[in-house]
Amino acid sequence: MRAPGVCVVGSINLDMNAYVHRFPRPGETLHGTQFTTGYGGKGANQAVMAARLGGAVSMVGRVGDDIFGQDMRRNLAAEGIDAAFVLESKGISSGVAVITVDDNGQNNIIVIAGANGLVTPDDVAAAQAALAGARVLLCQMEVPMAANLAALRLARAAGVTTIFNSAPVSSEIPAEVYALTDIFCPNENEAELLTGVEVHTLDDARLAATAILERGARAALITLGAHGCLYVTEGIDEHIPTIEVSAVDTTGAGDAFVGSLGYFLAAGVSMRTAIERANAIAAISVQSPGTQASYPRRVQLPPELLVF
Repeated sequence: MRAPGVCVVGSINLDMNAYVHRFPRPGETLHGTQFTTGYGGKGANQAVMAARLGGAVSMVGRVGDDIFGQDMRRNLAAEGIDAAFVLESKGISSGVAVITVDDNGQNNIIVIAGANGLVTPDDVAAAQAALAGARVLLCQMEVPMAANLAALRLARAAGVTTIFNSAPVSSEIPAEVYALTDIFCPNENEAELLTGVEVHTLDDARLAATAILERGARAALITLGAHGCLYVTEGIDEHIPTIEVSAVDTTGAGDAFVGSLGYFLAAGVSMRTAIERANAIAAISVQSPGTQASYPRRVQLPPELLVF
């Protein structure tokens, strides 16, 4: 069977992780318990997750001409990801995420875009063959919106399924993004910021999902953390729960979900089954520290979570 094709347009970061018993208050200095570095960036995370499941993944993005950028390109190649369209920006730092994780596994994150902020529509156009040859396109909000729009337009024209992960919400999303998106995927906080609907219950999430559909998206998929997901289209309203686990570090769990979802849909799995499996893989990821370091590989998964 041909490996499911996934194209990711997005960010590539170095993660700097500080572990603390609790988050500091403003002006307070705390002693941490551990420091690690790892590979991250929402785009790269989703690409790595899809590749580890067995996807044929191509990545479109940028790194700086520093040692971090060189290392991150090697990491993508080592994961089996086609990084031919990961370009180097001269004189610019690579993207960095500074992450603080408390004893409950919750996190605070500061992202410095660096070269991620220089991804252009021309970069996307250069990767047109890879994008049009994929079955699923994944986009997020850590690269300029113009690049996302270029990718979504090309994907729609080629009949490629589009998933827009509205994270992190840092600007207003153009109406055309909704119109070009098959599956619009925010978490509950992002859904609230985008729609103005405070999401505390499933009914609240339904109102937010309805607002997303009214803006033109074909489907709204709102992730609800430990409560699973709500999937809504014009004719479907399904709450898909997840399994209960003890979280060690929730960093990157949303990307594990989106990357898995993209892979399973590219493999031809039904939407509900794809969401259920993506929920399960995201739940596995939160039980280990780190971002990509916490993502399982095929050999670590039970057969019921595999496609072939």
